[in-house]
Amino acid sequence: MTKLGIIGGSGLYEISGLTETRWEAVTTPWGAPSDDLMCGRLGDTELVFLPRHGRGHRESPTSINYRANIDALKRVGCTDVISLSACGSFRDELPPGTFVIVDQFIDRTFAREKSFFGKGFVAHVAFGDPVCRRLGDALEGAATEIGVPAKRGGTYLVMEGPQFSTKAESHLYRGWGCDVIGMTNMPEAKLAREAELCYASVAMVTDFDCWHPGHDHVDVAAIIQVLHDNAQKAKDLVRALVPRLDDRPAVCSSGCDRALDTAIITAPEARDPNLAAKLDAVAGRVLAAK
Repeated sequence: MTKLGIIGGSGLYEISGLTETRWEAVTTPWGAPSDDLMCGRLGDTELVFLPRHGRGHRESPTSINYRANIDALKRVGCTDVISLSACGSFRDELPPGTFVIVDQFIDRTFAREKSFFGKGFVAHVAFGDPVCRRLGDALEGAATEIGVPAKRGGTYLVMEGPQFSTKAESHLYRGWGCDVIGMTNMPEAKLAREAELCYASVAMVTDFDCWHPGHDHVDVAAIIQVLHDNAQKAKDLVRALVPRLDDRPAVCSSGCDRALDTAIITAPEARDPNLAAKLDAVAGRVLAAK
């Protein structure tokens, strides 16, 4: 049965029809997540919302405790995770208001903890296909249903921030074939894979990045209106998505739920017991099998 985790902006959980709502504090061995978790139910499906930056936007993209966020979602039983985030566009054909159902990432971050594993307990997960195809299919169907302009497939360049790109960087990333740019999906997606969670990302375009000749002439009020409209469309997308996840297969066809089967390198007798204890939620399935 699906238990859906949703990572996004504050207020995303204000969805019509959401019942049995409560805020739940979750303790993780990696520290505190960005906020308490908003738990509720939409129809027969349990939903767990995590404000990525905390309520009131307290965390910068660099200061977010990504490990604690993913551990917390795994710890409360989430099986699938949808990431919703604002982004800039590198393509004329992806104007503000467009949703991109991302299928690839380029990680340019450098100041973040990117793995649950490390010295004393080493693992290397496969990441060639970094998102779950099943969730991507469901998101594409939901976007079509509600009439949101959406592109299936696209490369998300994740920059460190908090500053935006220079024009030279923006043109470089366009030359690399990137479609959108943002600051938050890494190491989030990598950690979700290590935690054997099905993960998919929706990048919601707010404006063109600074490569665009009209970028400096964007009206701030217009950007705020796009942010507001995108937030409402994101809520509608979640409502349309949930029924499409009812028939969750026992085994993920993308292999997300078995990512650790061949990833752990360190022999059992050589593993750091303290790190192993911290992996109780993230790697509990494989640790229990040893």
